[in-house]
Amino acid sequence: MLKVGDTAPDFTLIDQHGKPVRLSDQLPEHHVVLFFYPKDNTMICTKEACAFRDALPEISAEDALVYGISNDPVSSHSAWAQRWQLGYPLLSDTDGAVAKAYDVGRTWGLFRGRVTYIIDKAGIIRGALDDHFRAETHVRKALATLKDQSKS
Repeated sequence: MLKVGDTAPDFTLIDQHGKPVRLSDQLPEHHVVLFFYPKDNTMICTKEACAFRDALPEISAEDALVYGISNDPVSSHSAWAQRWQLGYPLLSDTDGAVAKAYDVGRTWGLFRGRVTYIIDKAGIIRGALDDHFRAETHVRKALATLKDQSKS
C-alpha cells in the first residue's frame, strides 16, 4: 500500500458512462476518496458501495469527490451503479495498471484488495485503509480523515 504523505499517482480511467476521468483534473478544487474494491455485484462490495452512496452528502460537504475502482468493465459498472443508484463514478481499471500504481494487493492471492485512499487537494495521500472484510470502516475512515483535513 502507499503511505500517508505519499503523492497520489495520476491516472485516467473510463467511468460507467464511458467518460474519461483524470485524477489531476479533480485537484486542486476537491479532495478525492478512491476506493478500490474486488468486484461489482458481490455482497461486501455492494455493501461498501452503498455505504459510500449513503455518506455522499457528508463527503461532499467536506469538498470531496468519491470514485470506486475495480477491474470490471464499463458495462458492468453501468448496470451495477444504476441498480443501486450510486451517485458517484465507478472507474474501470481492466488491466490493473492503476491498482498496481497504488500498490493494491490481492487477498489470499485471488481477489483484488479492498483499499481506500483519501487524497487532499494537493494530491497528497492523507489516509489509507486496507481492510478486505469490514467495508463500512472505509467510509468512516474517509469521513474522519476529511473532517481532520478541514480543521487543518
